[in-house]
Amino acid sequence: MKQELAGLVKKSIVRLVLGIVLIGIFVFFPAGSFSFWNGLLYLTTILALISYGFIWMYKYDPKLLERRLRSREKESTQVVFIVFSSLLILGIFILPGLDYRYSWSRVPLVVVGIAELLFIISYLLMLRVMKENRYASRVIEVEEAQKVVDTGMYSIVRHPMYMAMSVFYMSTSLVLGSYVGLIPGVLLPFLLTIRIKNEEKVLEKELKGYKEYKEKVKYRMIPYIW
Repeated sequence: MKQELAGLVKKSIVRLVLGIVLIGIFVFFPAGSFSFWNGLLYLTTILALISYGFIWMYKYDPKLLERRLRSREKESTQVVFIVFSSLLILGIFILPGLDYRYSWSRVPLVVVGIAELLFIISYLLMLRVMKENRYASRVIEVEEAQKVVDTGMYSIVRHPMYMAMSVFYMSTSLVLGSYVGLIPGVLLPFLLTIRIKNEEKVLEKELKGYKEYKEKVKYRMIPYIW
């Protein structure tokens, strides 16, 4: 058990370091300068948030952390989603740096501040969702003994993780000081609708009680809209 936990910690740290390094490259290389203060703000914030998230999951539920580290999709439709969503996320990181270098747009400081707050809140909401649903994996799968969660945020929308994720990535471009970066950020929620429709087919088929849950909670991702 201790060996498994040690391996999980090691894997988490490697994933964290690699992720931060890659984000730094995608943000600062296009900007062509480390004077890109929005990039420094974003990198500092996301490092703090992800570190906190890893520590929280490790203490709260190591199995949850292990699920969150999985990335290999079983559904072919979701593989396509991963490819296109990865391209959009790359755009969210890369475009603000190019925007800084070529001065395409400038976001007022007050808007950056509001976006920073939304960015932090959206990440904390994702942690809240994972606390409510310990089976919240990054891949679409149904595990043995998994049950439908219909409390907390799941009583409002069926996919609160995607709702929080949409705010997370849209606010990213504004924290990075770019309106141009909002373009892929706004497109991402539309791409998520494809994932949700496929995911719900799997859940209806494999997760007992999910059809009844759909009747109870009408909205998928956006309260009172969709």
